[in-house]
Amino acid sequence: MATAIDDRQELLEQFRAIDANGDGFINVTELRNALDVCGFKMPGYKVRQMIEEYDDKQRLEHKGRLSFEEFEKLCKELKANELGSTFKQVVSKKENLETLGGISEASSEGTTHSVRLEEQLAFSDWINTNLSHDPDLKHLLPIDPEGKTLYDKVKDGILLCKIINHSCPDTIDERTINKKNLTLYKKHENLTLALSSAQAIGCNIVNIDAHDLTKGSPHLVLGLLWQIIRIGLFNQITLENCPGLATLLQDGERIEDLLKLSPESILLRWVNHHLENAGIARRCNNFQSDITDSEIYTYLIKQIAPNSAGVTLEALMEPNHMSRAEIMLQQAAKLGCRTFVTPSDVVNGIYKLNLAFVANMFNNYPGLDKPESNIEGLESLEETREEKTYRNWMNSMGVAPHVNWLYSDLADGLVIFQLYDIIKPGTVNWNKVHKKFTKLRKFMEKLENCNYAVELGKQMNFSLVGIAGQDLNDGNATLTLALIWQLMRSYTLSILTSLADTQGSTVVEKEIVQWVNSKLQAAGKTSSIKGFQDYSISDGKVVLDLIDAIKPGSVNYDLIKEGGTGDENLDNAKYAISLARKCGARVYALPEDITEVKPKMVMTVFACLMAMDYIPNMDSVKNQQNNINNGQ
Repeated sequence: MATAIDDRQELLEQFRAIDANGDGFINVTELRNALDVCGFKMPGYKVRQMIEEYDDKQRLEHKGRLSFEEFEKLCKELKANELGSTFKQVVSKKENLETLGGISEASSEGTTHSVRLEEQLAFSDWINTNLSHDPDLKHLLPIDPEGKTLYDKVKDGILLCKIINHSCPDTIDERTINKKNLTLYKKHENLTLALSSAQAIGCNIVNIDAHDLTKGSPHLVLGLLWQIIRIGLFNQITLENCPGLATLLQDGERIEDLLKLSPESILLRWVNHHLENAGIARRCNNFQSDITDSEIYTYLIKQIAPNSAGVTLEALMEPNHMSRAEIMLQQAAKLGCRTFVTPSDVVNGIYKLNLAFVANMFNNYPGLDKPESNIEGLESLEETREEKTYRNWMNSMGVAPHVNWLYSDLADGLVIFQLYDIIKPGTVNWNKVHKKFTKLRKFMEKLENCNYAVELGKQMNFSLVGIAGQDLNDGNATLTLALIWQLMRSYTLSILTSLADTQGSTVVEKEIVQWVNSKLQAAGKTSSIKGFQDYSISDGKVVLDLIDAIKPGSVNYDLIKEGGTGDENLDNAKYAISLARKCGARVYALPEDITEVKPKMVMTVFACLMAMDYIPNMDSVKNQQNNINNGQ
């Protein structure tokens, strides 16, 4: 099996990418980045030890530098000694076997992953439709009609960054994307930026890192794309964006009940609402078997279309389902909504693609009348920035079911238990947990779960004074948020502790502040912080200084604003958050958390940067999670 260091030419190319001045040497201070690009994940202290050893051995004229031959020898030694236990292939020499309905991809682990060609085609078409106008993507788009080149197109990271910003605008500061003179290292930075940003918007990337995307692993690329596209489609299905959703409430329901529904459930209600208004007795219960004859779609498109669009019901006259689906999609095209599905996808009931097809129609033509009067209490029900950050964090951890609304989806305790076990494996005694609920005792069983969740929090030394299981079960916002913050804080510090080699003692906030200031001072920076409430943090400069101290030269100081005004502070904060992610820091906080100096979120920013300084690059959540799971 070929590896990254078996191919000497590839290794030389990687070496030259890091050897910026082309003198045939790399500085030992760049060794961490060099090893990371080549797939070696190593703790910072081991890298520092190697640097010291090489300094002792080298001749005076070569002090502090490594030649290609020395670097090659080091890589071979690491592989031979299995120090790089997380060594990954950078060069992919894979074979994809096309089979009926998908690709069978043989992985290096000997497992086989099924990839739907339908998804490959649909996502490629969506990318071509939505991003072809972007001048930064001229060298990549359009993707070929069959989508076969999709996996190569994502390898420089630019396309993924653009897709993320399309789904969640302004997530990535465009100034941080490497767009020209792309070396392997710069591409790797872009992929790291994309992955860190994807995680921040709620994508679960536990089994994906930049090297996987460099290889163009089809099942991982499609899985990531689906998550990003899905988030973008579902982001708009909210009362804030579409107050008309209130018309979907059923008798006896309150507006809060709508928030408890998943986006899929809301879309089903939306489809059935329009079927009812069209006088059609049939109802849609799923986006698989119920839509295969195109009848529901035909009536839906006719009902939501403006009269001027010229949409007809002629598809219903066609007895052949495949031909009927084609005519139905021609009607959707009149609305600009022929996307995600082919006639075959409709007839075969491909769930993901049909769900995306319906969500896209909802976003473009909801056809729901706004309530005649303002919805009482709507402002208090709109998701806050803090709630959204917590929700994205939970979903990125891979909890099940997906969290859509904190106060309903945590009310049975099951998501909370999963988070406890991620933070500290073995914490939860699952024999005490009700995983499924009986019809007669479900209310009591959910309450018992919540009581146990509070009990576990106390065992982990959380401050839960005045918080009872009933509060979680009732969805008490203030008290639920108090627990969630302590879960997120504990998770952040657990990762930092596992990396910092603290001999079992947990890193605390005071130590983070001390580290920040010592790091800044050692790098010759004049900035410092007194704590996480220090108002000087608001202009973002100290965060940028810290990033530059960790990774010298990564900050373009010409782009930094003087600060002092709200706009300039926010501009700096956006740049800082994206740069931190580009360097590999798993930052969930938003730029506004910096400008408004929200101490909780500010702490997580500095903690993530501190963690990043302990390892070459945090582009592998797998490694972080393994450290936690192994109790390291």
